[in-house]
Formats: sequence, structure tokens, C-alpha cells
Amino acid sequence: MTAPSVAKTPKVYLDGAFVRSESGRVYPVGPVNVPRASRKDLREAVRAARAALPGWAHRTAYNRGQVLYRVAEMLEARRSEFITVLGGGRAAGREVTRSLDALVYYAGCADKLAQLGGSVNAVAGPYFTFSVPEPMGVVAVVAPDLPALQGLVEHVAAALCGGNVVVAVVSEGHPLPGLLAAELMATGDVPKGAICLLSGLRSELLPQLGSHRDIDAIDAAGCTEVQRRELELLGADSVKRVFGGQVGTAHRLALASLELKTVWHPVGV
Repeated sequence: MTAPSVAKTPKVYLDGAFVRSESGRVYPVGPVNVPRASRKDLREAVRAARAALPGWAHRTAYNRGQVLYRVAEMLEARRSEFITVLGGGRAAGREVTRSLDALVYYAGCADKLAQLGGSVNAVAGPYFTFSVPEPMGVVAVVAPDLPALQGLVEHVAAALCGGNVVVAVVSEGHPLPGLLAAELMATGDVPKGAICLLSGLRSELLPQLGSHRDIDAIDAAGCTEVQRRELELLGADSVKRVFGGQVGTAHRLALASLELKTVWHPVGV
């Protein structure tokens, strides 16, 4: 008997669940209909991320690194599947390898960010001052169109390793690798809500990202200069940080979604 063929239906990843867009809308990518996330989907993603923030931010940095390493293990186990989704061939294999490298790098970076971004400051007085990096909170990631998997993984892992939670918009033109990556998060011990992945049209989602007052920062790596400027203007009302590093910027990308808290302490007390 021939086994039935079960086609995979792409879904967005919200609050630890794989769901269709609440609007029911889709847009075609080749032969596949991809969910077209709505403003309500985005609001639900931000709500879930905000609820997950205290638990994720207060984990030890070492534990966050362990979780990211577990995601890398899941990707390695499904390497051939991701190569196929990326179109096959050597280029796809290299992209999966670089995605694995990024996950392992940021797993190792998690408990070193205090040394990389913090400092003991020179002061003229009988006290010490220490600057310590802390997560900004809810970080929206606009993933680059290409490389679709590596671009998403690098920017999401960089934000997560510092204790932030993430609402990510996957590549508009090549969304399938990003949506498939949600399955790595779901099976890789990332807590519910700490990462939400949306697919859809940037013309609809970017204005909502910029104006949403419960988003603390936006990694606009996949945006054009015009789009980034629009996000900066929309985010000014809530004093939102908008930045956008290139793929491969290593620990500087993790530090971009952190802020410094300076503590003063008297000498001898």
C-alpha cells in the first residue's frame, strides 16, 4: 500500500502554538499559500512575548546559552530537511552550516555579554561605579529577505542570548525556512512566548511594529533605508530603539539590543 502524502501547511508561531492568521488571509509563494499575519496577530505576538519576558530575562545566562545550543542540536538533526527547503545544493548546505555556527556562537556568548558590554568606570571619589548590560525587553526582528534562514537565525539568537524576547517577521519573499525554524524553537526548550514568528507583507506589518508602544526595540536588518526611517519616526513617540546590523556582526549584534545600567557603590561598605 502506498503511503499517503501529507503536505505541510505553513503556519505562524504564536505563544508556543502553530496557528493560521486570525484573518484567514494568505499570499502565494510558489505553489504554497503562506499566512498573511494581521495587526491582531502582531498584537497577540507582542502580548505573548511581554508575558514571557520576566521568566526568560531572569534565567541565568548560562541556561539561556544551553537553550540556544539545544536549538542548534535540533537544526543539526534536521539538516537535510532545511537544505531541501532552501532549494538544495551547496549554497543551501552552507547556509544551514552558517545558521548552526550562529546558534552555537550566541549560545557561548550568552554568559560573556557582561564582560563584553559591561565595565568598571573610572571615577574621582570614594566609590565604584559598574555598568552592567540588561535586556531591553520585547525586540522586534525584521529578518533579511536573503539569506532567509541564516538572516533570521542570527538576529533572533542575538536578541535571545541577552535575555530579550522576540517577535520576528520572517522573509516576505522566502518565508518557508523561517516558518520551519519555528519548529526548532518549539522542540528546543525555548519557553512559550519568548519567540513568536510571523509571515506577511511588510507594507502592512512595519507600521504596526513602529507604532506599537509595547515593543522596546526593532532590529531592522531586513529593511530598506526608507523603511528604517519610517520605523524611527513611528517609534520616536515611545522612545523605541531602531537598529539594523548586517549578517555576521557577532557579539555587537547581541549588544545592540541591550541597555546599560550603572550602579554606584561606596568603597569599604
